[in-house]
Amino acid sequence: MADEEMLDEEEIIELVDEEGKIINFKLLDVTEYKGEKYTLLLAAEPNDDIAEDEVVIFRLNEGEQTLEPIEDEDLLQEVFDFYQSEIDEDDAN
Repeated sequence: MADEEMLDEEEIIELVDEEGKIINFKLLDVTEYKGEKYTLLLAAEPNDDIAEDEVVIFRLNEGEQTLEPIEDEDLLQEVFDFYQSEIDEDDAN
């Protein structure tokens, strides 16, 4: 359920961590959950802080064109579970 007008799946997204280091991510998908849009990202290159297959989720603020970190671990899990159920549903069709 990607919003392809907003972001291209092959797009590299550069984010800056707390130490000012740039980390490149590949866009996995954009999903909408409870009226909010979330980006699901994968590290684009090896990184000590993020596992190669670890999905990183941010809230997408379309008005400001920014990605906002999510501190609530339960919300992160809910969004990931919702995304997984969408993928499973798409695979079943």
